[in-house]
Amino acid sequence: MKTSSSLSVVFSGYAPVHALCFLPLYERLSADSAIEVWFTGGYKTGHRPNLTYLHPEELYGKLGIPADRVLSVEEASARQFDVLFSASSGEIVPLANARASVQIFHGVSMRNRGVRVENLRYDHLLLVGSYMRRLFDKLGILKQDDPRAVSIGFPKTDRLLDGSLNSATTLRQYGFDGTRPVLLYAPTGAEHNSMELFGPALISAITQSDQFDLLVKAHDHPRNQLDQLDGLALLENAHCRLVTDLDVIPLLHATDLLITDASSVANEFTLLDRPLVFVDVPDVFSVTKEKGAFVDYAARSTGTIAKGPQDIVTAITKELAEPGLHAAERQRRAADLFYHPGQATEAAVDWFYDEFVRAAVPSIAR
Repeated sequence: MKTSSSLSVVFSGYAPVHALCFLPLYERLSADSAIEVWFTGGYKTGHRPNLTYLHPEELYGKLGIPADRVLSVEEASARQFDVLFSASSGEIVPLANARASVQIFHGVSMRNRGVRVENLRYDHLLLVGSYMRRLFDKLGILKQDDPRAVSIGFPKTDRLLDGSLNSATTLRQYGFDGTRPVLLYAPTGAEHNSMELFGPALISAITQSDQFDLLVKAHDHPRNQLDQLDGLALLENAHCRLVTDLDVIPLLHATDLLITDASSVANEFTLLDRPLVFVDVPDVFSVTKEKGAFVDYAARSTGTIAKGPQDIVTAITKELAEPGLHAAERQRRAADLFYHPGQATEAAVDWFYDEFVRAAVPSIAR
């Protein structure tokens, strides 16, 4: 690896959540004048096999990435880099364009779509936790002791635990004062998700109970490419707000109870050990299994399952009345799901310097 000021890193992604998973590393690496960090990709459009990646400046501009750090896919594909990071399994920039490729994943959900053989194209896999490591082994994809698998954790979630967020500040942005229980509805983007099936009815049932403050965070890249917020504006009122911010982490931190269906945010929320309600979406799981992924139904043991709008308020009320009902399972799963909770960014940065800087010039100290 290069050890001069030309050490180059590129991140490729096609959705906000991908970039958000890399941002903690970007903030640390870009502070080092010996490292250049670039971004490429952009929103994905079309359907396989005719996918295109458009307007990376739009994607990364929304996240505050300087325009001079953003490359088009064509520009990135014509360059060589020292290290390529990705949070998606597919190749946007050819992996051969980097001396080393690193898969950082964009979460771990009960659908386990990240545990797939395509990730073996990467030289290094920064695993989220023991659960992911075992599942790669169980599915015959990667042995637990394979040196490509590195125990890092999930830097995106560090702010849930490191004291950097203020819940009251987050709630004030939406006009909430914390006197009512705060709920966050954050569905998955998979086909047949709960927002597609009965989102407006679900939201109406909650708001009509007149008991809660509700934040609605649509998925940032739903599979069917429908705008999940489309038509929901009429449901907004003083106690129901539609969220357009891309980063879910401050919302999770400020939330008393999470409502989801099969999103990876359910696992991230276990780090806070707070009540969960799962909206049942059997068709999502059927499609997932058809694609060959492992569906972990036991992941829903961290909360209460609601069939739909007809019993959502009952499920919410039950969970808030007995917040410790599933606490032991939440704590167990959080410990299994995440390496280095609250300190994964530090683990990732240490690994990066050990692998790409100190190994080349041992005298270099970060």
